[in-house]
Amino acid sequence: MSDQVPFDEDDDEPELSKGYGTFEGVFVPTLLTILGVIMYLREGWVIGNAGLGGGILIILLAFAITAATAMSMASITSNVRIGPGGAYAIISRSLGLEVGGSIGVPLYLSQSLAVALYVFGFRAGWLSIFPDHNALLVDLATFLAVLAIAAISTAFAFRTQLIILVLIIASLVSVAVAAFQGSMTEPITWFGDYPGGSGQTGGTNFWYVWAVFFPAATGIMAGANLSGELESPRRSIPRGTLAAVAVSLVVYLLLAVWLATSATEAELVTNFEVMIDKAAWGPAVIAGLLGATFSSALSSLVGAPRILSALGTGRILPLGQHLSARPGKEPRAAMAVTSLIVVGALMLRDLNAIAPLITMFFLITYAMLNVVVLVEKRLALVSFRPALEIPLVVPLLGTIGCVGAMFIVNPVFSAVAVIAVLAFYLYLTRIQLKALESDVRSGLFVALSEWSAKRVFRLPSREDRAWKPNLVVPVRDVSQLRGDFRLIRSITYPKGSVKVLGFSTDEPDARASRRIERITEAFWEEEIFASWASVSDDDVGRAFVTSMETLQSAFFKPNVVLLHYRPDRLDELRPIIAAGPDRGLGIALFAEHPKAHLGRRTSINLWFDPEEINKGDLKTEAGRMDLAVLLALKLRDNWDGTLRLLTAVPDEASKEEARQYLDAIADKARLGATESYVMTGDMASALGHAPQADMSVFGWFPESDLAVVQTRVEATRSTCLFCVDAGFENALA
Repeated sequence: MSDQVPFDEDDDEPELSKGYGTFEGVFVPTLLTILGVIMYLREGWVIGNAGLGGGILIILLAFAITAATAMSMASITSNVRIGPGGAYAIISRSLGLEVGGSIGVPLYLSQSLAVALYVFGFRAGWLSIFPDHNALLVDLATFLAVLAIAAISTAFAFRTQLIILVLIIASLVSVAVAAFQGSMTEPITWFGDYPGGSGQTGGTNFWYVWAVFFPAATGIMAGANLSGELESPRRSIPRGTLAAVAVSLVVYLLLAVWLATSATEAELVTNFEVMIDKAAWGPAVIAGLLGATFSSALSSLVGAPRILSALGTGRILPLGQHLSARPGKEPRAAMAVTSLIVVGALMLRDLNAIAPLITMFFLITYAMLNVVVLVEKRLALVSFRPALEIPLVVPLLGTIGCVGAMFIVNPVFSAVAVIAVLAFYLYLTRIQLKALESDVRSGLFVALSEWSAKRVFRLPSREDRAWKPNLVVPVRDVSQLRGDFRLIRSITYPKGSVKVLGFSTDEPDARASRRIERITEAFWEEEIFASWASVSDDDVGRAFVTSMETLQSAFFKPNVVLLHYRPDRLDELRPIIAAGPDRGLGIALFAEHPKAHLGRRTSINLWFDPEEINKGDLKTEAGRMDLAVLLALKLRDNWDGTLRLLTAVPDEASKEEARQYLDAIADKARLGATESYVMTGDMASALGHAPQADMSVFGWFPESDLAVVQTRVEATRSTCLFCVDAGFENALA
């Protein structure tokens, strides 16, 4: 899609940036998202089930995964100019728009639906104070308040979050005051019996409790989602995110100690409001709870439209140009779409059924952030020099931890989430997004190729079973290459390759090179791997032989030279035909009938020279016909045509033996349905009486007289292909 424009990557201070710093732009939103409803209403339940020691282990394990991911994100953002889009931008810059989009779309939907979840959490706290209020009206009023703040401006949202931060600090101070007043009198239970709790009919276990707590440790994307609004994302995201994770971890650990010593096990597992009851001033904790859920909803509603806007800029979604519009420096269109999604979710009244799926999408995003750092570090590219260096084990453990957490929390929703991401990826690969010039996918594939090359070179050199046609095509006349296009495609599709070597022509070098490049691109459009090079030398034969010698050291080296027969250029053809097999290159000499050309491309005649019949025992090779058999087979398959095996014998007595040989070739080479013809007389006579074909294929030898080529084209009344084995082909493999 030619009109697709990826997000801007030219500078570290995007045009839309308002210059928000680390504290208000990253630290506060991230901290408020982590210190949320689970801290207020579920940490006591966790400690009551697992005990203080088990609870601390749960907290540390959850935060270890989050911290590893946060460090990976901090490392990658200290290396690249990520621009708007947060995790989507980070992943896209490394692994391409398709991967970034396949993660970004579910992440956006999860961020949008999370707004509704946080509104429901706010409503639960509100109704605990005002139980007579209508739940739907509370939800709608809360969302409208959140939307109004987010719509006014990001700056206003940040100022609101500072007020909420004060409320949360006040709630924690109330807890601290209770501790100093002597609330910590209960004996410590280091490891609990996992009795379950309120509303549960039976006990539970460590991993269930961990799964309940784990969402508390997430939320590290709250600041990164605002990457396009930051003065310096490269500095602010690492510092703000890591600081928020560290502070929130300390808060959770201190609260665990206070809860374990301030309430009995029965109180902890049955009373979700134990923190409110045990604090010095309960209303402060309620205010903190309401502030935390309100702030989380606000952070999500500020961040989600910016992800959608970035997706629109990359043309990931339909109407991308409208979604990316930001009049007044705010993503109004993206916010309107997000608001509709949130209102629709609020109307469902209960998102518990899909809440685990939202968590899965977040975890997949975290896992991919770790994978990005793994890939970048393993490639060891000079461009990857982050200001924050981390050991390879950190993203590795982060990846393993995120994937493990997914299947511990909910295996079914994990599978659904993975399938959804793969579906998005397949869709994005089909719409042909414009690639970012700065992603590292090419480096990744080069690294894989180098790894493969090192192992291939240790294996035996023969490639009988792995053989496929990798053509090298010398070209003096670009128009001739265009004429040979369909034949080359028929030989190489689907797994072969083409390397075009352009030699001096009558037209300027630059113009000829452009024409060759365009034809090479046409091969790519036909799903054929193709490349080209230009050689400056008037002596094509000598220059090509030199080029073949140079190519011997290449890993992806060609194995067949495709030559176009021209009676006026025999002096160029002879040295190439003579030198090719000695350098591991088979020869395919293409002689086109001036009128028939390739005909209907439905039938192939494969001719066996009488002198070659029964020379081999057909246990390991087909005489000197291996390349001819293989290329005839490729033509038959790609033309969906018929293949005939033909030869001539001097007398009737020899016909049966020759027929048995042809049948054996068809059987040993697994040619499938073929027709065999054995004619009496010399070869010249047989050529003229054989069934008409669109292509006649012959085994050939370097010492053969090139004058015979024209004779056989005239005799068969068809285009011909003369094949010289290099010794590495094996039609019977």
